[in-house]
Amino acid sequence: GVLGYVRQIEAKDARAMLGEGMIVPPNATLFCLYNADGTPVSISGSREAALGSAHEHELVAASVH
Repeated sequence: GVLGYVRQIEAKDARAMLGEGMIVPPNATLFCLYNADGTPVSISGSREAALGSAHEHELVAASVH
């Protein structure tokens, strides 16, 4: 598969990706799956869910801190 990566993001980053109309709790812990080129693929509420999303999108995921 193609390489992707998972990174923890802040609520403000999620709102920027999803649009200001989205309701995201300010203290939410979120994880974003990105393609290797940095394109966001999905946002999840746990690292495990983000890794599952990588599998669904046929990506080999690496964690980035």
